[in-house]
Amino acid sequence: MSYETLLVEQTPASAGGQITTLTINRPDKLNALSPVVIRELSEALRALTAETRVVILKGAGEKAFVAGADIGAMQTLSVAEAKAFTDQGHALGRVIEQLHCPVIAVVQGFALGGGCELALACDFIFASERASFGQPEVNLGLMPGFGGTQRLTRRVGLGVARELVYTGRQIDAQEALRIGLVNRVVPAEELSDAVMKTAELIAQKAPLAVSACKRVMERGYDADLTTANELEATAFGALFGSEDQREGTSAFLERRKPRFVGK
Repeated sequence: MSYETLLVEQTPASAGGQITTLTINRPDKLNALSPVVIRELSEALRALTAETRVVILKGAGEKAFVAGADIGAMQTLSVAEAKAFTDQGHALGRVIEQLHCPVIAVVQGFALGGGCELALACDFIFASERASFGQPEVNLGLMPGFGGTQRLTRRVGLGVARELVYTGRQIDAQEALRIGLVNRVVPAEELSDAVMKTAELIAQKAPLAVSACKRVMERGYDADLTTANELEATAFGALFGSEDQREGTSAFLERRKPRFVGK
């Protein structure tokens, strides 16, 4: 499929399957999230097959991952239209979180407002040392509308999230790493290689097992411990009905590399 605001690249993974890179392609607008961008991202993610083992999500150019929502498109929204817009953003976040495989956000430059929220919906975030993050909506008389008040709190804790949301303060990559907002910070020239190396490592693992891990961790995070452990136990047992489980255990006992097929 071709998109107006999105580039899609599929790279064969060394152990089978593929790594899909989605690039928001609006560098002249600092990759701002318009309704079209959100719709196309959702469509592209929903169209992915089980052959995709990892998704890499990034913005075109070096200035921004996503600098925020498209303020020009938002300025004249009515109350009803604004609610519909935020619902669209929340739906995209759910698509990312419910996807069968991990999504890695690759942040160069700005990840502000909706851009920070988009990154937070991903499984983890790799950032350039020149990246910056923030929820500056209060500077516009607004508040985060794509999950920032909720995912940021869950990522960095309530106290830190309150400070960032109430002040609208931007933080650099090192502070983002310190508070647990990002997983890794690397020099800009090494960022692509670091992300691809991690994507390849994940792609070598049993895809059904990785998918089950993502699903259980997502659903169990806010559940009570008994419920969450039951989710884990059920998913663990279900994997024993897969070819990959039999292949993985056989390969271990035979001291060879497994050949996972996602079945």
